[in-house]
Amino acid sequence: MNLYLLFTLGIVASVIILAFFIRLIYMRSMRLRQKLRMSYVFTNITHELLTPLTVLSASIDKMRDEAPQMSHDYDLMQINIQRMVRMLQQILETSKSQAGELKLLCAQGDVMRYIRETAQYLEPLIVKKRMKYTIECQPESMMGWIDTDKLDKIIYNLVSNAAKYCKENGEVSLRVTTSPHYDRIRIVVSDTGVGIPKDKMRNLYRPFQDGSYRQNKNIGTGLGLALTHDLVYLHRGTIKCESEVGEGTSFTIELPINKEAYTADQIYEGGQITFDNSKNPYIENKETPSEINAVLNLNELPQKHDISLLIVEDNPELLMLMHQLLTTYYNIYIAHNGYEAIEMIRQKPIDLIISDIMMPGMDGYELTKQIKEDPDYAHLPIVLLTAKRDMDDEQRALLLGADDFLTKPFKLKELKIRVDNIIQNRKRIKTENKHAEDLAEEEPPRELTADELFLQRARQMVLDHLEDDDYDRDALASDMGASASTLYNKLRAIANVNVSTFIRNIRMDEAKRIATENPEIRISDLAYQVGFRDPRYFSTSFKKHFGMQPTEFLDNLKKKS
Repeated sequence: MNLYLLFTLGIVASVIILAFFIRLIYMRSMRLRQKLRMSYVFTNITHELLTPLTVLSASIDKMRDEAPQMSHDYDLMQINIQRMVRMLQQILETSKSQAGELKLLCAQGDVMRYIRETAQYLEPLIVKKRMKYTIECQPESMMGWIDTDKLDKIIYNLVSNAAKYCKENGEVSLRVTTSPHYDRIRIVVSDTGVGIPKDKMRNLYRPFQDGSYRQNKNIGTGLGLALTHDLVYLHRGTIKCESEVGEGTSFTIELPINKEAYTADQIYEGGQITFDNSKNPYIENKETPSEINAVLNLNELPQKHDISLLIVEDNPELLMLMHQLLTTYYNIYIAHNGYEAIEMIRQKPIDLIISDIMMPGMDGYELTKQIKEDPDYAHLPIVLLTAKRDMDDEQRALLLGADDFLTKPFKLKELKIRVDNIIQNRKRIKTENKHAEDLAEEEPPRELTADELFLQRARQMVLDHLEDDDYDRDALASDMGASASTLYNKLRAIANVNVSTFIRNIRMDEAKRIATENPEIRISDLAYQVGFRDPRYFSTSFKKHFGMQPTEFLDNLKKKS
């Protein structure tokens, strides 16, 4: 009986285990099928996007022939079309690699010359970031077999990554050597960048790891290193990485270049390595519009307007476009990151800041935080630009004190409208305050009504306790001989304000009077004199009441004097 029971339990357990494994295999199969289906859809969408980009590129060439005077605009368009094509092709290559559809097609030619010229075409990536770029090939010339399409992508991804994460004024180098038997090449791409933490090295070649393994504010597809890894192994090579945080990173690639390393279907017998990289969308165009280079010296141009803007942006093309739009109306200063922006506002008379959020070094969030926490510059309005579309990002920007927020892509006219609105609002508030002062001076004396006498008495009570930060609506109601609710109803009926607002308005008016009499007063002293224990909260209340920070108000008084 016991044996029969054990046998039955064994069968039941086997059935359950078998059902579990069948379920597990089914779920894995469904996930794989879904992944393949999404990959198919993703690949088709990417292909479809390449078609309109081709049409756009052809249309730009046609426009260049018909209206050549707009040459710099056409250059900008073509550069950015090339970038989009390069990103889309990288997505396609990754999709093919995951599906096992990537194929080698090796041709014979001067391998060293090809690598050197390909690396030279990437020089604009390095130069525009003020980095030193070194290319060494030993020997300078050597014949071999390579797949140039795959090698282009390997070199581009490694060099662009090095430039992306290297420190400003740092160094990026590419060195190529051969094995003793001249049957392999070794490519070493090094940078003096931020480095990769050891705990992140394990997932270094996993897709979508961009920006996480190196703590840097850069945007990418997250596919570059994953694709590079796959391409190297497809080319029968090896890749390894050595990195030290704060010192830099070095990638070492070894590839066979002898014909015997590849199968017959991987050899292109009649092909020769060509050296025209100018049409390759994976390679940066050496020619950049002269305006992009000129925009780097904008801070030296004469200033001819009353209002000055600071644009903080690390993309020279977007920087140039914003300059072209706004320079007709405002003086323009530029900075490439938050650190440069901080130095600029200390040196120049800036009235408004336009800043990108994602920048190397100090990003837009940190820049906004530092400016708004500095009582000398907290009055400066800030417009933040970002490629992200999350509501959390906008809320974070506004909570830090940003005055406006725009997501990319945005229309340049919309940017100008928002800048104009902020500037005009500041001017209007200043004009209204001056007009109110003039009317108060011209108004003849008259007999006060009972309501006005009530307000005058309430106001005097607040003034008598001006420096008391604990003097609130209950204290005022007690001094006025009324309940808190009665006082609230009375003030609401007469002045259309609640008790707390009534007290705060009096404190603000007194702050303005004291500041007018003593423009050299410190913000903290001014806050304490009108009953604010927190100077930051005082500055926020002052800006809300008068439309400008107390520092800006004091600066205007000093200029007038």
